[in-house]
Amino acid sequence: MIALRQVTFARAGRPLVVDASVQLHAGWKVGVVGANGSGKSSLFALLSGELHAESGDVELPPRWQIARVAQETPALPDAALEFVLDGDAELRGIERELAAAEARGDGEAIGHLHARYGEIGGYSAKARAAEVLHGLGFTDSDFGRAVAEFSGGWRVRLNLARALACRADLLLLDEPTNHLDLDAVLWLEQWLKATPATLLLISHDRDFLDAVVGHILAIDLQRLSLTSGGYSDYERARAARLSTQQAAFEAQQREIAHLNSFITRFKAKATKARQAQSRVKMLERMEIVAAAHVDSPFHFSFREPAALPDPLLVIEDAAAGYGQRQILGGIRLTLRPGCRIGLLGRNGAGKSTLVKLLAGTVAQQGGERKEARALNIGYFAQHQLEQLRPDESPLQHLQRLEPLTPEQELRDYLGGFDFRGDMATRAVEPFSGGEKSRLALALLIRTRPNLLLLDEPTNHLDLEMREALTFALQDYEGGMVIVSHDRHLLRTCADELLLVADGKATEFDGDLDDYAAWLATQRSADKAPEPEAAAGKSERLQQRADARASRQALLAQRRPLLKEIEQLERKLAKWNEEKAALEASFADPGFYAAVDRQKSEEMHRQAADLGEQIDAAELRWLEVHEALEAMPAAD
Repeated sequence: MIALRQVTFARAGRPLVVDASVQLHAGWKVGVVGANGSGKSSLFALLSGELHAESGDVELPPRWQIARVAQETPALPDAALEFVLDGDAELRGIERELAAAEARGDGEAIGHLHARYGEIGGYSAKARAAEVLHGLGFTDSDFGRAVAEFSGGWRVRLNLARALACRADLLLLDEPTNHLDLDAVLWLEQWLKATPATLLLISHDRDFLDAVVGHILAIDLQRLSLTSGGYSDYERARAARLSTQQAAFEAQQREIAHLNSFITRFKAKATKARQAQSRVKMLERMEIVAAAHVDSPFHFSFREPAALPDPLLVIEDAAAGYGQRQILGGIRLTLRPGCRIGLLGRNGAGKSTLVKLLAGTVAQQGGERKEARALNIGYFAQHQLEQLRPDESPLQHLQRLEPLTPEQELRDYLGGFDFRGDMATRAVEPFSGGEKSRLALALLIRTRPNLLLLDEPTNHLDLEMREALTFALQDYEGGMVIVSHDRHLLRTCADELLLVADGKATEFDGDLDDYAAWLATQRSADKAPEPEAAAGKSERLQQRADARASRQALLAQRRPLLKEIEQLERKLAKWNEEKAALEASFADPGFYAAVDRQKSEEMHRQAADLGEQIDAAELRWLEVHEALEAMPAAD
């Protein structure tokens, strides 16, 4: 169990979370949400020991192994498969000890080490690592390639594979779907649902969160709040809470106005002075309810294109590729105003190549291309972020496009993308990936395109910006072709789907759920065989038998304690939910009007009893864990 008790933590002297308490039970899968800069990544640093709390206690089981995705990957000469296996420190440690024991002929040590190696799944480690790499889009031929040979995006995938393959007790994933395409996202979703590890997940993909997590931990106004369910459940609960808060705020404002009116009218009258003074004290004691607000910082729309010719672009019997290598052939597409096409396909099938062909950045090989005279293409891809001028501000970028437009108009436009005040005049170089993506989109939208070509436009964008982009695209009048791993964006903005596979682009007869089923069938058909173990079959069987015997002996001692922990965690989860429900009732402004005094007292006693039961159970949970930690580990 992870327990934060009255924890305050900060970055650069700025408090992010103040006096927060929360408990997360082993095996839970928790989505961490909050505005950019609210402290999500700092919470991960706190749990992994990279950041220390200003005050309060952070408790984790001391023997837990924690895995995070590294932010940087040096240009190593190590093979990709070996780099992923290096993430399991115990596995590599046993392999080194085995080599040393064999060199000195220590039979007893060799036996113990082989037993432990079997317990941690050492003989199937390469197969597990290969499965993870395949799921994230790597091929067999990639396994032996040096890490240094991969591009930045693929090194991010290698870091993710290393974290997933290391048998962690606690997995901390910060935006793991960035740099992944849809097929890798769908695989990762299934893998995370199946992992026994405790998972904390930061993601701006609402469908991904809904599918994977069972709880949401929200950071808002320097507080932590925990709710059950996925992101959609959290969003509904938040909307209801804000509605209640707004109603309480409005009722309190009416009461304050009434009290102020009384004070103003009667404070000078001797007969009413005492009553007026009592109302002044009432106002001083009153705990002010804040007005609820859910205003997004993003407000923008696509301006009407200067012209909407029909058709916009026609491609007939075209092919596309690089040099002598053809990627796609037989392409026939007619793009009209109002068309909304989503591209599906496995990694490397040619989705980005097709978008580049439509944009004219890849030469068309054969066939015919007919462009409308007034065609104005707006093309967005991640590499365009590199074309931003690092020493110029968002305002200067926009002034290059429209030198005659008044500065205030351009500032107002940039404000819709949350480039306000100094942000509009600050150099782009230190901007985050999300800020650069927002700026690139703002510049593209300003050109009033009538054909949008979007290749992964939501990478690095937070939930609110994604939602604003979704609304803007729904009202867009031009034609659109989009590649995205964000299923919410595809579902809400694409009217037809094309499948890019086997060198062709054809209409896909189904929805995204059908596509997930199609992907599963494809993976089953080409699943790679398990790499052979170094030992012979008979030796391998004996090693596994020895490992099983060793594990069974240890489990016989540990089983009663493990069972008690499981029972305690079930009880704690139930009691915490009951206590949270009671406290939510107490916080409801209408509670005391709807419930009589006897019932209210009974519910408060029940909440106090639950608090005592929870404290006693948590103490016993810690005692049992200490007893377990004193024993040899067994998986």
